[in-house]
Amino acid sequence: MKQPLAHRMRPTTIEEIIGQSHLVGEGKLLRRMVEAKHLQSMILYGPPGTGKTSIARAIAGSTGTPFRLLNAVTHNKKDMEIVVEEAKMSRHLILILDEVHRLDKGKQDFLLPHLESGLLTMIGATTSNPFHSINSAIRSRCQIFELHALTEADILIGLTRALSTHEKGLASFEAEVTKDALQHFARASGGDLRSAYNALELAVLSTLPVDGVRTITLEIAEECLQKKSFVHDKDGDSHYDVLSAFQKSIRGSDVNAAIHYLARLIEAGDLTSIARRLLVIAYEDIGLASPQAGPRTLAAIEAAERVGFPEARIPLANAVIELCLSPKSNSAYQAIDAALHDLRTMRTGDVPKHLKDAHYKGAQALGRGIGYLYPHDYENGWVKQQYLPDQIKNKEYYTPKQTGKFEQALAAVYHNLQNSKK
Repeated sequence: MKQPLAHRMRPTTIEEIIGQSHLVGEGKLLRRMVEAKHLQSMILYGPPGTGKTSIARAIAGSTGTPFRLLNAVTHNKKDMEIVVEEAKMSRHLILILDEVHRLDKGKQDFLLPHLESGLLTMIGATTSNPFHSINSAIRSRCQIFELHALTEADILIGLTRALSTHEKGLASFEAEVTKDALQHFARASGGDLRSAYNALELAVLSTLPVDGVRTITLEIAEECLQKKSFVHDKDGDSHYDVLSAFQKSIRGSDVNAAIHYLARLIEAGDLTSIARRLLVIAYEDIGLASPQAGPRTLAAIEAAERVGFPEARIPLANAVIELCLSPKSNSAYQAIDAALHDLRTMRTGDVPKHLKDAHYKGAQALGRGIGYLYPHDYENGWVKQQYLPDQIKNKEYYTPKQTGKFEQALAAVYHNLQNSKK
């Protein structure tokens, strides 16, 4: 059976790779690794049709290192054991692992020691963002490279190469593709070179020659690649781009954009991601400006989960519109991030002695540390004393915003307390 054009046109060396100049261009890291013949395990991720597996094969071909191609879903642990035995015989082998984000724990535990010893160099390929979908044990042992969607110019290079190549391409069919048709293939494929190759091959093979020439017009091209595919599925990295745009549109109070991105997420059928993102937005972006937005969003999500699609779209749309038009405050989010930043980047000091747990010291009842002033013993339930460690005793993490009435009230209390400390 003859292999498809997309398969035949796969690059065999790094010089044949189309696009991805940020990785394989002169002086870029992947090219340097290949030229030095010093590969490290890596994960290539990006949208479909960007050449992840092809680049992996080209890298292996350029270094002259033996390689095996497996799929994390369809191949089992026994297949991986065979690869390891081959690696032991040749002393080193590249394992190209497609759908690497689907690697289960058993296969992962088997591979890890061989990756660490250098017997295997793994090149994983996936459409899923590895920072979301790949176990940290594997991720920490790999360089991570993001592939970009190919441009129309990149697609045109691939199509032109296919039309002019005899052995692997379509040159033997004497096809003439009009400029408009070629542009349509490049534009309507949505950056997916595989899709463009498939459409071109279909157009050439299904067009009868006239005087020995197969003429591919725009009309034929439109029949073979009727529209730009919906570049969004719930497992692909573009999914996270849509989620990002969704949150940014709500944060920016653009109802129409938010509803558009909600529709895209609904079309992908991913209620779980919609629910999680809406709850994050309610507390990260609306926050203390409208504290009831969180519980109301949760209620809308529960209703959506109970009724399911297609009716789930209705409570979700209600929640999105409310969040869009609510006042916004990220003061709580910024406060905790600022505190975490200090913990991770500086010595914050020890807990003040009077705040330490007194039970294990046999000091005082009620767990009061020595010198601790119990606020309930004082008028208005507040007494002036230090709570932060000495090294950061004057730090202020919370900066209230004048948004809704609730946060305005909190701000007034906060400022009164801060002033009373001076």
